[in-house]
Amino acid sequence: MPQIAIVGSGPAGYYAAEAAIKQWGDEAQVDVFDRLPVPYGLIRSGVAPDHQSIKAVSRRYEQTALSDNVRFVGNVAAGVDVGIAELMALYDAVILATGAPHDRSLDIPGDDLGNVFGSAAFVGWYNGHPDFARLDPDVGGRDAVVIGMGNVALDVARILAKTEEEFAGSDIVSHALERLRCKGIERITILGRRGPHQIMMTPKELSELGHLACASPQVDAADLPELGEDALLEPGVRKSVTLLREFAARGSDATKPIVVAFEFFASPVKLLGENGQIAGVEVERTVLQAGRAVGTGQTRVLPANLLVSCIGYRSNPIAGVPFDARAGRFANEEGRILPGLYCVGWARRGPSGTIGTNRPDGFGVIERIAAEVRPERSKAGRAGFDALAAERAFDVVTFRDWRKIEAAEMAAARQGSPREKFTDVAAMIAARNG
Repeated sequence: MPQIAIVGSGPAGYYAAEAAIKQWGDEAQVDVFDRLPVPYGLIRSGVAPDHQSIKAVSRRYEQTALSDNVRFVGNVAAGVDVGIAELMALYDAVILATGAPHDRSLDIPGDDLGNVFGSAAFVGWYNGHPDFARLDPDVGGRDAVVIGMGNVALDVARILAKTEEEFAGSDIVSHALERLRCKGIERITILGRRGPHQIMMTPKELSELGHLACASPQVDAADLPELGEDALLEPGVRKSVTLLREFAARGSDATKPIVVAFEFFASPVKLLGENGQIAGVEVERTVLQAGRAVGTGQTRVLPANLLVSCIGYRSNPIAGVPFDARAGRFANEEGRILPGLYCVGWARRGPSGTIGTNRPDGFGVIERIAAEVRPERSKAGRAGFDALAAERAFDVVTFRDWRKIEAAEMAAARQGSPREKFTDVAAMIAARNG
């Protein structure tokens, strides 16, 4: 009977658990660890609160979690409460599915000014992640700048632009909704070093900007390449660029008080402050050379009272586990880190792809484990961890406990919202205890 430990209960973790059950059926025992008392990782804390259809994928993970052979081990931090080497001594294989929870640093002068945030922190704030629930951003200023040309940048810009009524049906946490209700933002600038043909925004997410109640997108037609060049693009990118062309042709809507402006070919080089708070972004005009953004030396200053950097994420290093600092992920060969130690998802490949990309990742690593690992009778597995947990007095949260927490969140929901998330661990544990 193979005994598998999966560290991380987000999409990558649960797809790997699903694959293990399909590979070995009732012969497998899979323990899914998470440092928080609640599962689903990115689905709960990373997906935009107004994208409930995407969050619905958690129902699939719930089916896996309710399998007799899969167990959720919440409120246990692998690498802290229990070492990775200790897990490897207990289980036939350990899979790191920890994602990439940390922001890549902007690394320019002034990035330590007040009201400057990375997207992991800012998204975590409006999604109620315990690490970021007390972030306290100031949205009272006129100008917000979002750095990045991917879907996360779109999410942040859209959340900043929406009215309270447009959050109906979402699970944005109340403290964020209250703050955004009183925002003073009139202009949101989405800043990108390269041009429209290099965006990583998908058409569905981009199109949402064109349907906001009080905000309209703005694109400078001069930044758009010749129309004929669009034919060389991948179909998804071509659709996105077509939307940018529509935004440029339409122009901003004077009846809507907020402008969401795309600034292409603009690289941030310095953040400017007043009284310790951000006041502006110095940007350098760029040109493309062999697909790379190269500075021209021409600079200007954009006003900014709030800045959110959406330029990528990094995995969290774990003591004793080889780590590729440059790539921001665990050092691995096709998912294998060391004998008996594997990784999946963003922890394996870096922050790329969609939620669904993690499914073949999870199935692939299980196929590799099946080929490389032979279950050892000497491995104590689940029983061994339970003994360790008792010895160290871990307050383990089970999936049944999670459903109690979930029920309490649903009961506390404001009208029209699916839930009101608990934003600290103590409140989660209290809800578990009734």
